Amino acid sequence: MTISNAIKFKNSYAKELHEICERCVPSGFNKSEIVLKNYILAKELGLSKKFVESKECLEIFSGVSIPESSQPIAQGYCGHQFGHFNPQLGDGRAILLGEINNQDIQLKGIGQTPFSRRGDGKSSLGPVLREYIVSEFMHSIKIPTTRALFAIKTNETVMRETEQFGGVLTRVAKSHIRIGTFEYARSKSNKTLKSLADYSINRHYPELNQTDNKYLSFFAAVCDRQALLISKWMSVGFIHGVMNTDNMTISGETIDYGPCAFMNEYNPKTVFSSIDHNGRYAYKNQPAILVWNLAKFAETLIPLVNEESEKSVKQLTEVLQLVMPSYEEYFYKEHFKKLGLEEKSNKNIRIVKDYLSILESNSIDLTSSFRDLSKILVNDKKIKESVFSNIHNFDQWYECWKQELNKNQNLNIAKKMDSINPCYIPRNHIIEEVLMAVMNNDLSELNKFIKILENPFKEISKYQEYTSTPLNSDSNYVTYCGT
Repeated sequence: MTISNAIKFKNSYAKELHEICERCVPSGFNKSEIVLKNYILAKELGLSKKFVESKECLEIFSGVSIPESSQPIAQGYCGHQFGHFNPQLGDGRAILLGEINNQDIQLKGIGQTPFSRRGDGKSSLGPVLREYIVSEFMHSIKIPTTRALFAIKTNETVMRETEQFGGVLTRVAKSHIRIGTFEYARSKSNKTLKSLADYSINRHYPELNQTDNKYLSFFAAVCDRQALLISKWMSVGFIHGVMNTDNMTISGETIDYGPCAFMNEYNPKTVFSSIDHNGRYAYKNQPAILVWNLAKFAETLIPLVNEESEKSVKQLTEVLQLVMPSYEEYFYKEHFKKLGLEEKSNKNIRIVKDYLSILESNSIDLTSSFRDLSKILVNDKKIKESVFSNIHNFDQWYECWKQELNKNQNLNIAKKMDSINPCYIPRNHIIEEVLMAVMNNDLSELNKFIKILENPFKEISKYQEYTSTPLNSDSNYVTYCGT
């Protein structure tokens, strides 16, 4: 059913890039209820609280009613999945309603699309809630990410390994354009590729229109944003799990929270994904995969950068070679901030490396370590209560670290560190406990956990349980795609 005047969507992607998308209307779920409402994000999009709480809102975001201004589409893309090229992917269970305030509004898990292949296009409620929790946490700690506006329970079941509650996520993004979108466009024609590149530049990097070679500048800009993004992932122990080219955005936002998780004990070899049998997307490999994916992106831009392919390859390669140095620059900058260090120096780089080595060799929890460190800085006696208690090589590192800090500013440095290092993260075992409660029709733990994660830097004594790590929690923890 189509209704008017509810929301005013723009449809720039549908209009300008119709060669790489398919018009499709969601079938909708008539018995739905909204489990989670992001009032803050709704306000940013210009949606009133009255509208958010209305039946009209529920009908739109459960796919029952489509505003007249919307031209719903499923976007086409392909991609390299675990290193192997798949020429036909696309939104198999997501429909883009359009854009509000230059933000994509997408219904994920809404049912079949022209790209669904043999899938039902639906989602179970668990993965919807997981993405809501994790993406909003990422936003709270200022890591670029897609956002979650609504989590909807369809009150229809879906069949996976077992019968499960159905769910739909309203995902908000600067755009859903991926490296895989460019791979798809290039397979169509150079004209389609150019249209996508021009659209992407105008939407995300309009300042590049003034450069001598906007397509080369575009590649460099995407490389820079992706390098910054992965450095931020690494700083909080986030493991994406499926860093395929179809899951990497040109806007530099984290997207697709499927088999993702946060590392507890610092171990660079950590892998969570059930389908990552060889550890391709292990924590330690994420920077290398960043470069690999960007190389595939560079290949798509060859026809645009220069009329002579050899010159184009040379120019793109020169930019690509700067990605790892740029990532390392961002990586150390992130960790300098986490450790209260103000300037770049070889000694401070060594301090970071030695710190991470201590965490790894002693199986220390990554998140807790930084919070305990700030407590010790204020009061040396706190070491006995910290994760560093009885760590033989910590004292030497600690003295070296303190020499690089302003000794008269320890309290201020500690406060600054606590404003950067979260004490609460979406720990894997807590997410599982919360989701289990929801499946038993108890939303109280879900709502409490989301409230805690809204300000994960503020430590509250009654929530001490949310900072603890179960023994060997990472060794047996497995995540799944949720498709």
